[in-house]
Amino acid sequence: MADYHLEAPPILQEFLSYHESILSHSAKTVDEYFLDLRSFFRYLKLRRSPELGQVPFQDISILDVDLDFVAKTQLSEIYGYLTFLPGSTKSGKAESSTRARKCAAIRSFFNYLCVHAHQLDTNPTQALNNPKLRKALPRYLSLSESLQLLEAVSGPNEARDYCILTLFLNCGLRVGELVGLNLQDVREDTIRVLGKGNKERQIYLNEACLEAIGAYLAIRQPPKEELRHKDALFVSRNRTRLTTRAVENIVQKAVRKAGLDPKYSPHKLRHTAATLMLNNGVDIRTLQDVLGHENLGTTQIYTHVSDANMKQAVDANPLAHVKKSQES
Repeated sequence: MADYHLEAPPILQEFLSYHESILSHSAKTVDEYFLDLRSFFRYLKLRRSPELGQVPFQDISILDVDLDFVAKTQLSEIYGYLTFLPGSTKSGKAESSTRARKCAAIRSFFNYLCVHAHQLDTNPTQALNNPKLRKALPRYLSLSESLQLLEAVSGPNEARDYCILTLFLNCGLRVGELVGLNLQDVREDTIRVLGKGNKERQIYLNEACLEAIGAYLAIRQPPKEELRHKDALFVSRNRTRLTTRAVENIVQKAVRKAGLDPKYSPHKLRHTAATLMLNNGVDIRTLQDVLGHENLGTTQIYTHVSDANMKQAVDANPLAHVKKSQES
C-alpha cells in the first residue's frame, strides 16, 4: 500500500491528515482517499501536459501539485476524469459505484480547501452531479438458511466459530468491529463495539449470544502477551488476534459446508441480521443504533420486504376477499 506521507504533496497531506486526526477516519478510508486523488491529479497533469502521454500513467508524479495547480480545476476536467477511468463493465467504463466514490473523494477535497482550510474561494464541485447508482437490494439469508449455517459449524474451533457467526447474525457487526473486540468489551449482557470513526456503541446480547460467548470463553486459549494480542476476544490457533481475512475464511467454510451460495460474506451476514430484526418488529431508528449507522438513510436500505411479506400485506387488507355480488 502506498504511503501518503511519502508520496503526497503538502496540500494533499494536509487534507488526509485532517481526515485521519480530526475526523478519525480509518487508515483504510484515508488510503482510499489518497489513491483516488492521486489518480485524479495524474489525470489533470496528463490533460494539461499532453507530453506526459509518453510516461506510464502510474509513473506520473504528483509531488509538484500545489494550490495554484488545484485552483485551476474546472468542472469539465472532473467529468473528463470520470469518463477517463478504466473499468470492468462491458462498455469498458468504470462501475457507477467506483465513479461515485471518486466523486466523493474529489468533492471532499475541494470542500476541505474552501470550508475548512479557507484556501480556495470557488469550489468546482458545487455543481457536480453524482453518477446514477443502480439500487440493488442487500443480499441476505432467510431464517431457515441462517439456522442451516449455524448448524454447519464444526471442527476443532467449533465453539469460537459458532460464537462468531452468532454475533454476526444477531448483532449485525461489521467484520472489522468483530476482530477488534477485546475481552473487556463483554460486560454482563452487553458488548461494547468500536465502529467507524472510532465511535463506540453498546449492543445488548440476547440469550443465544450469551450462551455462545460463554461456551467459547470456557475453552478460549489465552492470547500472547504482546500488546496488540493480549486483550483479543477472538484468538487464532497461534494465540494471536484473528484477522479480517481469517474471519472471512471462517464464514466461507461454514457457508460452503451448509451448501449455501459461496458469495455470502461477513457483510452479508450483517445484512441478514438487519433484515431479520426489521422483519420481526424492530423500528428503523433502533436498527440504526444497533448497526452504528451515522445517517438514517443508510439504514433505510433494509426497509425492503420479501415477496411473501408483500403478499401477506395485500392479503391482510380487509377488502381482500370482497367479491362483486352476482346479480340474479
